Amino acid sequence: MNTNITLFLSLLIFSILFYSSLSDLCNPDDLKALLNIKQAFNNPYVLASWDPNKNCCHWYCVDCDSNNRIKTLSISYGDLSGPIPVAVGDLPYLERLDLRKLTNLTGPIQRSIVKLKNLKFLRLSWTNLSGSIPDFLGELNNLTFLDLSHNNLSGSIPGSLSKLQNLNALHLDRNKLTGPIPESFGAFNGKVPSLYLSHNQLSGKIPSSLSNMDFNIIDLSRNKLEGDASFLFRINKRTQQLDVSRNLLEFNLSTVKFSMNLTSLDLNHNKIFGSIPTQLTSVDLQSFNVSYNRLCGQIPFGGKLQSFDYSSYFHNKCLCGAPLESCK
Repeated sequence: MNTNITLFLSLLIFSILFYSSLSDLCNPDDLKALLNIKQAFNNPYVLASWDPNKNCCHWYCVDCDSNNRIKTLSISYGDLSGPIPVAVGDLPYLERLDLRKLTNLTGPIQRSIVKLKNLKFLRLSWTNLSGSIPDFLGELNNLTFLDLSHNNLSGSIPGSLSKLQNLNALHLDRNKLTGPIPESFGAFNGKVPSLYLSHNQLSGKIPSSLSNMDFNIIDLSRNKLEGDASFLFRINKRTQQLDVSRNLLEFNLSTVKFSMNLTSLDLNHNKIFGSIPTQLTSVDLQSFNVSYNRLCGQIPFGGKLQSFDYSSYFHNKCLCGAPLESCK
């Protein structure tokens, strides 16, 4: 009798340990998807730890959630090459997809990414991805961060990105994007993201609808934008950092009332005219540049305006006063 009880207890303990060890392994469907990704990238050295005989939750570049489903795929500075594998879309619990500093990552943004309904963080940056920014990214409703910067993406910006109601930041800078800024960017649903569109070839007027948005940071620098931008920094705005430098903007700076929340303002290399408003002496600016414009008159004295050197003011039509030469 004691022998039977001992045998039963032994079997029970073995079963508990066996099934417990199985529960610690990653999901077989996730395992298959990851191995397909590795194969699609021609088994690169950076993924050498991806051994099918070992728990994929412990592999390099991945992380699992409490249910042992893959929630993070993050690869950077690796030797992988080729397009984004279709199998990336076969990780249904993925919350973070981060592929960056991969100069041999090529091709378009893979449509299978739209299957990742739990995705919160998507960064595909510093690669050689090309083609357009696809409309379907606007379907990833849980995204809080989208970074497609430093690529070779071209074409226009899809207005569907304004549907991303949980987005905190949108980075589309340093690509080859053309056309206007979408009118819909003045109607983001939910949160208003910090907006980075610099170093592209965007053209046309900045949509007046953007005046409806309180962007914390907005960087439209180094494009071909024209017309008026003064509505971006009205006195009731919460915007802290605003950069519209190196465009073709043309408006009267004298009439602008600036927000007291502004800490950084860069207007250099445009066609802005008028004078610098005295009201700016009340704004706690940490950085400021109006050089290479068509401004005239005396630089108002006070506040932070004299803490910036001459390079923040030079190459204007007839601007004068400290830190430039005295007015005659």
